[in-house]
Amino acid sequence: MKIRLLGAVVAIMAALLLTYCTEKPYTMVDGTIVYNTPQRDKGQSDMIGFAAEPLETVRVGFIGLGMRGPSAVRRWAAIEGTEIVALCDLNPEGIEKSQKYLEKAGRARAAVYTGSTEAWKGLCERDDIDIVYIMTDWVNHVPMVLYAMECGKHVAVEVPAAMTIEDIWKIIDTSERTRKHCIQLENCVYDYFETTALNMAQQGLFGEILYVEGAYIHCLEEYWDRYYNNWRLQFNLKNRGDVYPTHGIGPVCQVLNIHRGDRLKTLVAMDTKSVMGTRYWKEMKGEECCNFQNGDQTTTLIRTENGKMIKLNHNVMTPRPYSRDYALTGTEGYAAKYPVAGFLFGSDALKSIDLEDLDTHRFVPEDVKAELMERYKHPIVAQIEEVAKRIGGHGGMDYIMDYRLVYCLRNGLPLDMDVYDLAEWCCPIELSRVSIEHNSAPVAVPDFTRGTWNRVSGYKHAVK
Repeated sequence: MKIRLLGAVVAIMAALLLTYCTEKPYTMVDGTIVYNTPQRDKGQSDMIGFAAEPLETVRVGFIGLGMRGPSAVRRWAAIEGTEIVALCDLNPEGIEKSQKYLEKAGRARAAVYTGSTEAWKGLCERDDIDIVYIMTDWVNHVPMVLYAMECGKHVAVEVPAAMTIEDIWKIIDTSERTRKHCIQLENCVYDYFETTALNMAQQGLFGEILYVEGAYIHCLEEYWDRYYNNWRLQFNLKNRGDVYPTHGIGPVCQVLNIHRGDRLKTLVAMDTKSVMGTRYWKEMKGEECCNFQNGDQTTTLIRTENGKMIKLNHNVMTPRPYSRDYALTGTEGYAAKYPVAGFLFGSDALKSIDLEDLDTHRFVPEDVKAELMERYKHPIVAQIEEVAKRIGGHGGMDYIMDYRLVYCLRNGLPLDMDVYDLAEWCCPIELSRVSIEHNSAPVAVPDFTRGTWNRVSGYKHAVK
């Protein structure tokens, strides 16, 4: 009887273990966590180099007019070849602020969708909109992204676009099946220093880039209560890992030609305990918090297929100067933006750019840096820099981002950032958490292109 009972208990435990294991989207293989890659449906093809039919006028609808929304409407109203068709938000104040921007720009007032948590669906269903521009809180991005594409619309979505690997695959599959663009609105790839350094790297000034750094370091103490219903601190309360990686990883992925000759391969992550997050929660909510998930500091290391390395830092809790840690280390030189922007070159590189007799152990002098910033200014920036600085948006990089999106759509060109960039720049959110929860175990980064990561050689901005 005891033997039969023991056998039954073992069988039940085995069944429970099997159920638990099958619910996980990954398995452990030789000490590395490996995610399952869903098969691409028959008849569905990748979006590498995808270009949609050109649009004479880009008709847009905006969803989410809170902190960032109205300024996006203002920027689009300044771009030729656009029509702002509709605005959607639960808060009428954000809509009215946006309408005033349209009136000031000499534009017609847009149609309004409000009063219901489902109002955004009506905007997506309109037949006079080409692209839906989404700026809601993170957790609402994916349902809106998917519905908009199913309604036949291109989508632009704020960062991070998706917070889980499952949702990333949903976006990829929907984009591939519907043949609609889905671009993540990562503005930092258009920063003046980053675009200049990218241009310099593409011209070989730093030699072969081996190691890069990126981050989001920004103490949000004075910002937490500005987020509707305190959604951002709430997300940090419930989620561990680098929950906001895109500003740091986006620019360096372009330098490393990710899914354009190289790919993210393996990730490991580590975090500190939560001190400040726990304190902020208590101060804002007036209640104790014994299990604040997000550590005050998270560091992630990623190795690429070609043996390059990326370091990412995330810290929105402790007092520190704002930084995105942008840095490139190459065989012939180095570039860094924080805490002090500068360039350094080896002796051969200095000769090639006619800058001899400079110290190869220190940044070039400020006057030389200014000369290099002008000499290697990215062609796209050079074209619209004056307008970008006048219109603004984080110094103008937001305007450049929107301008480039409209330019590519109007000319039927591949976008600067495709759906696989979205996937790669969001995936550290879940992968860093899983690594940390498994004692900083290595995690294999899924190949979101499903085998076509090296079909294109080198990152390029499409131009007509």
